[in-house]
Amino acid sequence: MSTASRHRTGLAVLVLAYLAFVSLGLPDGLLGVGWPSVSVDLRVPTEAVGLLLTSGTVGYLVSSVVAGFSIARIGVGWLLAGSTALASLALAGYATAPILPVMVGCALLLGLGSGAIDAGLNAYAAGTFGPRQMNWMHACFGLGVAIGPLVMTTVLGVGLGWRWGYGIVAAAQAGLALAFVFTVRTWKRRRVPDAGESTDAPAVPAGPVRIAATLALPAVWFGALTFAVYVAIEVAAGLWAFLLLTEDRGISPTVAGLCVSLYWGSLFVGRVVQGFVAERLGSRTVLLGSMYAMAFGSALVAVPGPGWLAVSGLAVVGFGAAAVFPLLTLSTAERVGQQHADRTIGLQIGASGLGGAIIPGAIGVLIGRTSVAVLGPALLLLSLAMIGLYWASSRRAGRLPAPTA
Repeated sequence: MSTASRHRTGLAVLVLAYLAFVSLGLPDGLLGVGWPSVSVDLRVPTEAVGLLLTSGTVGYLVSSVVAGFSIARIGVGWLLAGSTALASLALAGYATAPILPVMVGCALLLGLGSGAIDAGLNAYAAGTFGPRQMNWMHACFGLGVAIGPLVMTTVLGVGLGWRWGYGIVAAAQAGLALAFVFTVRTWKRRRVPDAGESTDAPAVPAGPVRIAATLALPAVWFGALTFAVYVAIEVAAGLWAFLLLTEDRGISPTVAGLCVSLYWGSLFVGRVVQGFVAERLGSRTVLLGSMYAMAFGSALVAVPGPGWLAVSGLAVVGFGAAAVFPLLTLSTAERVGQQHADRTIGLQIGASGLGGAIIPGAIGVLIGRTSVAVLGPALLLLSLAMIGLYWASSRRAGRLPAPTA
């Protein structure tokens, strides 16, 4: 294959990866705007949305873990094609569901498809993409979350009904699944390190590795806990920031809502900007700096003071958090070895979903029993725990057991 052909193939794969991450964010944006119409149409209470969220989370956790162990058997290309087709089928089920239980079942299917797409793409990207591409891929998820409400708002605005919103996205997912089928053979890893990027991944002898050998690595579990705590910080900050700013810092609801948008916006902008920075300074340097920035921002939120101080802290947390997930994923092989990387990434994605579901809820319980002012100290404690877990996982990088057939 000529150099030009390889370049075109690599570009096509990169664009598909970006589009797939946009598609991961779309359903989240659709649900927020569409649920009031769904609840009226299906004659269910507003709180019934929790059934969809729980079902989807269960599917996501299961498939993200299983995907990491399945890549070696079926390949990334087929995993992505099948998972995207499953997500398309689930969204089509949403569009045609006559009763809530059908939607709950479809939410499980959507979670299964989304978790596998997330784990599969992260595993592929960690072995193929550089820091900039990895950050931008994750930024595309935020873009999808932003586009979803626009799609549903437009559909409802022209009087077509919420089912059309899901139908449109289902059709787009079906087209993406076909694109994965047609390009299935191009999803091969061709790693080219970026300038400043570390290439001293732990050496692991070639050959098959038992699942037990992967699970026996302490770095695997320290890494999974690092992901769980990181996502918990990201979700908890966005979930409880509005309450903190309005009830504890005296900011008006309108301004507080804009400040929460600023937090999520800083996360998106940070991923775009830090993609360039990581290429120049190296992934490890930017990753550590980002984690320390999260701790500093959390400290600003924890300090009692005027509203602008908490808002500044939230913006620092968001900007710092931007690079953590993609660069942690990118450096997985450095911590556990290349032959364990795919499985470990699947476990990390699953742990991130679990952490994002449980810990922010636990903080909510703590807020209910004390006050919302506890949010800042909780974020600071979690940030320090994340840094400690990361160092623990990194120190294990040089002590890997030999693979066994």
